[in-house]
Order: sequence, then structure tokens, then C-alpha cells
Amino acid sequence: MLHTLLILAAEVAEEAEPSKVAFYVGGGLLAVWAVALGVIGMTQPDFPKTEGASRGVMGVGIVLTVVAMVTVLITA
Repeated sequence: MLHTLLILAAEVAEEAEPSKVAFYVGGGLLAVWAVALGVIGMTQPDFPKTEGASRGVMGVGIVLTVVAMVTVLITA
């Protein structure tokens, strides 16, 4: 009887946890962005070429970082 109640409690606790798919997607996009920037930065020494492009690259990085951080808080 006790074993049955413990199993039931574990199943109920598992159902209450939010899905972490949003974090996996947000974190995955941030990781892909970081690897792509690393590869491009090593192959093109003058990357990004203009000040506007530099701001764009930083902006995308900031947005992806914030998305990953927010999804961590939502799915915790």
C-alpha cells in the first residue's frame, strides 16, 4: 500500500513540472549563435565590417541571451 502511494505521488509530482522545451530551444539557438560567431570570427579577421553590423551582431547575441535566461526562469 505504501509503495503504491509513493508511486502515485511521484507521478503527480512529474505532471506538475513545466515543459523545458522552450529552454532547450532558446539555449540551443544561443549555442549555435556562439559557435557560428566563433567560426566566422576565426575565418574573417575584420568581422563585422561596419559599426552597424557590429551592433546587429551584439543585438542578436543580447536577445538570444535574454531569451535563454527568461526560459530558464519560466521552466524552473
